[in-house]
Amino acid sequence: MNNFDLAIAYVWEYDDVFISLTEEAFHNSGLTTYLISDYNILEVKEKILNKKLSFNFYLDRAWDVDDNFGELGKILAKKKTRIFNPYQNVIHAIDKASMHLEFITAGINVPYSIIIPPHSESENILISVEDLSLLGRPFIIKPCNTTGGGIGVVTGAETLKDIFQERITYTEDKYLLQEKIYPKLLEGKRAWFRCFWAFGTTIPTWWDDQTHLYTEMLPDEIIKFRLKKLIQITQIIAKNVNLDFFSTEIVLTKNNIFVAIDYVNDQCDMRLSSIHMDGVPDNVIRQIIQRMIRAVRKEKRKLVK
Repeated sequence: MNNFDLAIAYVWEYDDVFISLTEEAFHNSGLTTYLISDYNILEVKEKILNKKLSFNFYLDRAWDVDDNFGELGKILAKKKTRIFNPYQNVIHAIDKASMHLEFITAGINVPYSIIIPPHSESENILISVEDLSLLGRPFIIKPCNTTGGGIGVVTGAETLKDIFQERITYTEDKYLLQEKIYPKLLEGKRAWFRCFWAFGTTIPTWWDDQTHLYTEMLPDEIIKFRLKKLIQITQIIAKNVNLDFFSTEIVLTKNNIFVAIDYVNDQCDMRLSSIHMDGVPDNVIRQIIQRMIRAVRKEKRKLVK
């Protein structure tokens, strides 16, 4: 049987560079990799079932696009392959309604929000004038389970009509109505952050919600602007969702309150800023890959024992 340390499944063409960097770093560390995409997914599944192929770890960046990858992941899990971001944990973590309530319970500040049921369950909803006034204007409308790249999110809603129109876009999904949070300025930078949880480590970055551009956060900036809370909040989230790799958005308001905005994104966009203007800083991506290597080595040592 051929065994590999890490299998990586992907179908998005813009993942190519990230995957290439990951393979290079793993190989330089003496670890083996195996790529899975739509061209060989069925062949790989057959080899796994026939015990001709095995993996110690599986990073699946395609299961939300093609069910074949999730099916392979379930087969691998039964064979004791370690899945990075177990599926059942992801399904729980990407539900914004569930996370909203769990964040509150965990002591994390979140925007004032109203959770409304799916249109398929209830065509009519009752929202009082008082509720709308607490949301403020404009407010945000988010589907609770439709995730990635701001899909379905309305950032400038004003009226009940906007709510009624939007909730029929994804009729099976709950919706979150959320007050709009405004960041303070830190020496001209909007205090809006995207924090990556990468295999046991928090990597905070600046992320401008208006331009969608990243800036790498330097260690002395964490001290200078008193941003250690970003690391603490991300650690609390990681403990609650039990995922290996995800990102979250956190804002520091004008009142110096840290507020979690976009709760958990499990399929992080790994395009590099050196290639794409709105990509993740190259050094951050390299840090994430190194954290993954460290996690594989650590877990591999346990497997040997």
